[in-house]
Amino acid sequence: MFSKILIANRGEIAVRIIRACKEMGIATVAVYSEADADAMHVSLADESYCIGPAPLRASYLNMSAILTVAVASGAQAIHPGYGILSENAKFAELCEKCGLTFIGPPGEVIERMGDKDAARRTMIEAGVPVVPGSDILDNIDTARKEAERIGYPVMIKARAGGGGKGIRIIDVPEKLEGAMAAASGEAQSAFGDGKVYMEKYLRPVKHIEMQLIADDFGNVAALGERDCSMQRSNQKLLEESPSVYITPEIRAAMIDVSVKAAKAVNYRGVGTIEFLVDRNKNFYFMEMNTRLQVEHPVTEFVTGLDLVKWQIRVAAGIPLDFTQKDIALVGHAIECRINAEDPSHGFRPSCGTISLLHVPGGPWVRFDTAIYQGYKIPPYYDSMIGKLIVYAKTREEAIRKMKSALCELLVEGIQHNADLQLDILSDQEFVDGSYTTDFLSRRKVR
Repeated sequence: MFSKILIANRGEIAVRIIRACKEMGIATVAVYSEADADAMHVSLADESYCIGPAPLRASYLNMSAILTVAVASGAQAIHPGYGILSENAKFAELCEKCGLTFIGPPGEVIERMGDKDAARRTMIEAGVPVVPGSDILDNIDTARKEAERIGYPVMIKARAGGGGKGIRIIDVPEKLEGAMAAASGEAQSAFGDGKVYMEKYLRPVKHIEMQLIADDFGNVAALGERDCSMQRSNQKLLEESPSVYITPEIRAAMIDVSVKAAKAVNYRGVGTIEFLVDRNKNFYFMEMNTRLQVEHPVTEFVTGLDLVKWQIRVAAGIPLDFTQKDIALVGHAIECRINAEDPSHGFRPSCGTISLLHVPGGPWVRFDTAIYQGYKIPPYYDSMIGKLIVYAKTREEAIRKMKSALCELLVEGIQHNADLQLDILSDQEFVDGSYTTDFLSRRKVR
């Protein structure tokens, strides 16, 4: 087992990893930007080092600075959390060259599955159902032919990256050329790769993901699904597990193909296979996330497993001590992402000082955050300031518990989206579980 780990991230996920390490008796090293000098993860870690100014590229994306700190501090491994460098194949490979263990899959696996075009082809070879689509589109003439073959509406998607960037939906041929150029340009700017491909745009659909974990000994387990259909602008807003939309038969089929997919690429660590499920309950592979997910706590609640600790154990060469037969989803968990933004003014980001903070309490209520009273939210990073997670025996009880927790949450000094989450939880489509990915867009909440 590692004796010291560097956390190459910030915010609530850095805090989450530090807490797991403390419970495992592992020393921690934090890195931070000048804007994060007063951040919670800086004070919680055993050692902390400033690696640059506020912008991501000058600090948290500065691979050489992070690796220099890791080696100089005597860290044996690097945990990338999610986002930032977590799905950067080059960073994973550089860690290995520096004699550091990257807590995640090998670089070649990240690269293979991060290229969505290559991932599609890999899944087809593994017998996993995929959304009808095209290869990489080299020009507009090819795109027009592929759109006619697939049938409108279609979706242009960047082969690299994520977070909803490099995606455009086209209903009519006249909009194809402009949408393709816009998606390619956005992808080039965000990921340094402007290549795009096309998929059939399925609607309405559920966005269901299957959590996986694999070790170095060929053991793979699927830890159940999460319903991530509540989204705004392709960004997840609320997640729950299990999904009331998925039957036991569909769950079993999803588990089977997800395990096949992981074995097809010799996966190691935690990862997620994401599916789209149509109105006839046919499911299709969308992408694989080769990292820990923001919404991992709901799976932890319903399985009783600590995914961060298991990430670390697997990376240290420890085999899983459970099999697929041991996995059972018990009860129901819901997570609401709390974002520093103003829903009443176009979701404008909200920065400022937290003048008053009260965190909800009670049995099976969890608030993963890095904010504290007096903390000043910087304007340079993601707007998510916390994740409120609840667990109960039934979904109905979990909804009531989440409403209660949201009402108890008090964050003053900034605008946030807790009231929007309350509105969602009270909507009949959410209550009966029929909501789909277009729920918020149909309600003009963008």
